[in-house]
Amino acid sequence: MTKPFLFKQFQVHQDRCAMKIGTDGVLLGAWTSVEHQPMSILDIGAGTGVVALMLAQRSHAETIDGIEIDEDAYEQCVENFEASDWADRLFCYHASLDEFVNEMDDKYELIVSNPPFYSEIMASGNESRDMARQNQSLPFGELLSSVVKLLAENGTFSTIIPFKEEERFLDLAAAINLHPKRLMRIKGNPKSEIKRSLLELQIGKTSVEIENLTIESARHQYTKEYIDLTKDFYLKM
Repeated sequence: MTKPFLFKQFQVHQDRCAMKIGTDGVLLGAWTSVEHQPMSILDIGAGTGVVALMLAQRSHAETIDGIEIDEDAYEQCVENFEASDWADRLFCYHASLDEFVNEMDDKYELIVSNPPFYSEIMASGNESRDMARQNQSLPFGELLSSVVKLLAENGTFSTIIPFKEEERFLDLAAAINLHPKRLMRIKGNPKSEIKRSLLELQIGKTSVEIENLTIESARHQYTKEYIDLTKDFYLKM
């Protein structure tokens, strides 16, 4: 049996998930704002459940739901939820996003998604991994239109995408009245180019707070900003 990924307050088994825990999910779970004290949270494409678990640790939300279409990932997510200290607040649905939208009347005060993005069609030979990585499985337009239907009026939507997709993503969002409130651009080290964008959107226009984050100052030397952001989770921080 593969060893679980250990965090400070929970552990995550991921041997049955195509998409393993990576920096993107941890950044999203740590950076997403819970200042508006959301009572209901939805994680679209929950995978291992790591982002939902991080938000359970950070918030007092009574309802934290995940949706996951891949059966193996869904079953593992449920196991990870049930094994945590917050099992009574966490629930995962085995459904596609459009099924979920059609059946759900509830609105969520916070929605998060670490969406499967993979614009270039690349086959790794592992079908479920490719499915999880290919944009086809969840195009940005579909993700955003679903978010608008599920988001409470004063709610926020938080996501992480490739930086090269940022402009297109924000254009798609603006067309349905979702606008950025916070934005963080991430690079691996001082010399590398910006690789990811963390975005927090809300319904209606607002002023935008833009920040930058560099993960490492040198190989395996994490920056103070990155440590401060993730230290409540990573054992090594």
